[in-house]
Amino acid sequence: MRPLLVHTVPMGHDGSLTNQLLIAMPGMADPNFSTTVTLICEHNDEGALGIVINRPLELRLSGLFEQLDVNDPDPQAAGRPVLMGGPVGPERGFVLHSPDSSYENTLVVSDNIHLTLSRDVIDAMASGDGPDQSLVALGYAGWQPGQIETEMLANSWLNVPASPAIVFDMAFNDRWMSAAQTLGIDISQISPDAGHA
Repeated sequence: MRPLLVHTVPMGHDGSLTNQLLIAMPGMADPNFSTTVTLICEHNDEGALGIVINRPLELRLSGLFEQLDVNDPDPQAAGRPVLMGGPVGPERGFVLHSPDSSYENTLVVSDNIHLTLSRDVIDAMASGDGPDQSLVALGYAGWQPGQIETEMLANSWLNVPASPAIVFDMAFNDRWMSAAQTLGIDISQISPDAGHA
């Protein structure tokens, strides 16, 4: 019997995976990415940068505010979780957010999702003036040139267009299954050793 082949949706017209969700296939050997969903924020000739969007840490924003010496932070913001955005640079903060405000060092991922690396967005959130939708992560996922394409060919990932609903609204533990379901796939039913025929 031939093994199951999983085909993903096409990349952007320029071959870029920017604004795609990478869904780790069952059997992903790297524990940093097992059952993860990663939003690709930038993908070009120099490689790719993504933020894992379904790995909450024990840390709340209140702890981050404390480390940054923020006084009297907004209680609603302080109670929000911080995510493990990836294994690279875990001391660096990244904020995925809706585009309703502008900040110093922001990368436009899509019309609905921006990524800010400057502290001003954290200060705005602490004062209760942050973006309408946001997700704070420590660390990121990085790929060298050609590495992500090689991993895609090896069936390590599925990819689907990112949706703000999955990135900002969905419960973290539902994101892996739900992202795959946008392709009509029940990822829990895929064999961990699915491969090429």
